[in-house]
Amino acid sequence: QVQLVESGGGLVQPGESLRLSCVASGITFNKRVMGWFRQAPGKEREFVAAIEETSTDYTDSVKGRFVISRENAKNTVYLQMTRLQPEDMAEYYCAASFEFFATAWRDKRSYEYWGQGTRVAVSS
Repeated sequence: QVQLVESGGGLVQPGESLRLSCVASGITFNKRVMGWFRQAPGKEREFVAAIEETSTDYTDSVKGRFVISRENAKNTVYLQMTRLQPEDMAEYYCAASFEFFATAWRDKRSYEYWGQGTRVAVSS
């Protein structure tokens, strides 16, 4: 069975931090680009960040604030989010690309598997 399980979401005040985790099982984790997407109410799901092995990509709005990383030995991808703002409020999803996929990281169609999501709320 394939599972991507996110955790770490919650409610924080503006300027605070959260670390999201996504543990994958049942997939060839090391052969896949791992990504984070988010979806706010009434909006389309949008790309946040992705990581291949060490190469990373971020959407402009999170550059300098979010860091994506992975630990292959744990089949886990992380999203360290700092200086959170209300515009970051969304359901955050981790995703695993098709095997050995190395282009179009920002396109959700590049991803084969998705987690169930974890909620991030930012409010004063």
